[in-house]
Amino acid sequence: MDTPGSATDPTAVSSTVSAGQLINRCLESKSPYVRSHADNPTAWQLWTPETLDLARRTNKLLFVSIGYSACHWCHVMAHESFDHPRIAKLLNDNFIPIKIDREERPDIDRVYMDFLQATTGGGGWPLNVFVTPQLQPLFGGTYWPGPNSEMPGRGGSFEVILEKVAQTWHEQESKCREDAGRITAQLRQFAQEGTLAASRTDSTVDAEAEPELPDLEMLEDAYEHYKMRYDDKFGGFGGAPKFPTPAHLSFLLRLGRWPSTVTDIVGEEEIADAQDMAVKTLLAMAKGGIKDQVGNGFSRYSVTRDWSLPHFEKMLYDNSQLLNAYLDAYLITKDPLLLDTVHDIATYLSSDLIQSQTGGFHASEDADSAPSFSVKEHKEGAFYVWSLDEFKRVISDDKAAEMCAEYYNVKPGGNVSSRFDAQGELEGLNTLTINATIPDLASKHSVTEEEIVKIISSSNARLLQYRDANRPRPHLDDKIVTSWNGLAISGLARTAAAFATLSPDRSSTYLQSALRSAEFIHKSLYDSSSKTLLRVYREGPGSVPGFADDYAFLISGLLDLYAATFDEKWLEWAHDLQETQIKLFYDEDRSGGFFSTPKDSEDILIRSKDAMDNAEPSTNGVSAVNLFRLDALLKTTTGSEGASAANAKVHEKDLHSLALKTIRTFEVEMGQHPGLMTGLLAGVVISRLELKSVLLSGKGAKVDSALKELREGVWPGVVVLKVSDNGPGEWLKSKNEVLASVDPAREMVQVCSGTQCMLVDQPGDLAKLLTGL
Repeated sequence: MDTPGSATDPTAVSSTVSAGQLINRCLESKSPYVRSHADNPTAWQLWTPETLDLARRTNKLLFVSIGYSACHWCHVMAHESFDHPRIAKLLNDNFIPIKIDREERPDIDRVYMDFLQATTGGGGWPLNVFVTPQLQPLFGGTYWPGPNSEMPGRGGSFEVILEKVAQTWHEQESKCREDAGRITAQLRQFAQEGTLAASRTDSTVDAEAEPELPDLEMLEDAYEHYKMRYDDKFGGFGGAPKFPTPAHLSFLLRLGRWPSTVTDIVGEEEIADAQDMAVKTLLAMAKGGIKDQVGNGFSRYSVTRDWSLPHFEKMLYDNSQLLNAYLDAYLITKDPLLLDTVHDIATYLSSDLIQSQTGGFHASEDADSAPSFSVKEHKEGAFYVWSLDEFKRVISDDKAAEMCAEYYNVKPGGNVSSRFDAQGELEGLNTLTINATIPDLASKHSVTEEEIVKIISSSNARLLQYRDANRPRPHLDDKIVTSWNGLAISGLARTAAAFATLSPDRSSTYLQSALRSAEFIHKSLYDSSSKTLLRVYREGPGSVPGFADDYAFLISGLLDLYAATFDEKWLEWAHDLQETQIKLFYDEDRSGGFFSTPKDSEDILIRSKDAMDNAEPSTNGVSAVNLFRLDALLKTTTGSEGASAANAKVHEKDLHSLALKTIRTFEVEMGQHPGLMTGLLAGVVISRLELKSVLLSGKGAKVDSALKELREGVWPGVVVLKVSDNGPGEWLKSKNEVLASVDPAREMVQVCSGTQCMLVDQPGDLAKLLTGL
């Protein structure tokens, strides 16, 4: 069996890891990113116990280079430096170079990214760090220019940096070790500070007393954080580059969907403004170059403030989260562009990113590709950009091309400023952005709006057909990452449920995609005997065990899949995974919360807890909400006609208490930076107001109407449990004895909060109970 954390069987490669001449081992990895460096003269090693032991035996610094398959600047640095004989010799002679796929080993990436951000104030990929044999970081950066590059380098060229670091280690090893040790101590302190355990060391605090729950006023503080950073002109927050960060948009959209208590605290105007900021941002993105206007899906971020020029890589985790955000926005506003975008993203996941053989979702599509099949050199965005001449030639009809050029802002000299085109790869080319309205175009060209829509639609079809036939598609990173598949399952399951009545055919497609992914993970990345997950599948299951986010995001997806199907097996699996996540990652010894890495991690310098929402949502924020949701689903009551919640059988772990402790763990951090911890703020609301449980049983118009209202609305404070025609299954009855008394033939809709339950009898009662009970 492979060693946890290694990329390959160590017994198969130990002969290559010696103090002699190293060889490039990239082909021993399953990662497409790592394998893409197999032809480098740089003797890349893998992060294995043997490699780390070699560093200790030879007393050499590790040069750890971390990236991912779709990363543009990773490719640039590989071409400029890692392929260069002189650079390769410097690396091979003085260091032990290690290549790591950040998507396989996010734990390693997180440690050294925290170091880089703490010491330089910035970060990004490729992430390049010089590390002592004891894994302590000494010096790092992102892209450094190679010998023939014309790009300016922060701190000098890569060649100069290699020479300086090698010389310093040789001449001042003791000082280097001292500096690295001091930095590591600070990183450890940073990883611990602000937690409940650290903040309650004052002897005047009663250690046995139940700590207060975080205050709901944090929601108002978080709103103010985004209000101050909001870009009134173009939407989004801050200047360039602009990242979607869907978790923050979802927070703003959902502020007004909690019970009325939240509105009373934050304020009606503020709630409306929060929703307006999120909706305007999503609409601006849907019109921008960050969206693939000809095909489907969104790029990772915008280089420009106005969303016009994307960084062209497309990531599964971005599109999965954006699907949920756009779905919320559409269900709240009913805006047709938001509706189109929901289907656009769901189609992208269900077609472009799904692996047809297995049903798992691929990780990403590259930013770079060749402009045509006859050209070998890859350029950023080549698959997506157009010259005006090519644009007109493909559309063929001069009048239609003129209208579409106005609509998409296609200009003779291109629409990409040289200021944002450092390598000159986009000179004279255009990204497609919606720059005109249908009514304005119709008025200007004296045609009907319907004609304009038809012209744009038919022209898009021509452009898409031409693009697919004449341009090589960007490289697909076809590994299947468990956590990101969990995000995709969530978005597709929710979308399928919301459109079950409105668009049944599309709904069925989306649901089948979610189901196939879940079934594949259960079959190929889950050990039912140990109830544990693996992180990655590619050419078979990988060897890296699942991290806390793999459990958290998959559990969340399975809960949404249960809500879309009411198939109890997804709820049971979510419960089993939750027990494992608690066992492997929960901090029972100190302050609570979930570590990102399991207890037995031996090749990680620091175990940290993920609390902030970034490109991916906070693991602890998602985990806390999962615990609350599972607790509410498994303790649903039957109101006055049945037992109270106090009589319901409690499952093995007190999920509610663990959720509360997880929220309290990060109380100090939330108080300092509430806008950066929106996932945890959802848990704060639940901890104060509790989730409401809706129990449905039997058949009839009342149940159908209630289910439609629930699925076509946004109810972050609600869970739904439906008793099937045959009653609850044996597993569910074993977790919740009360459900055994529910008559599956009796039509019933009831809402419970805590020990109080109310039957829903009249139209309109459901919404009133959900917002005010």
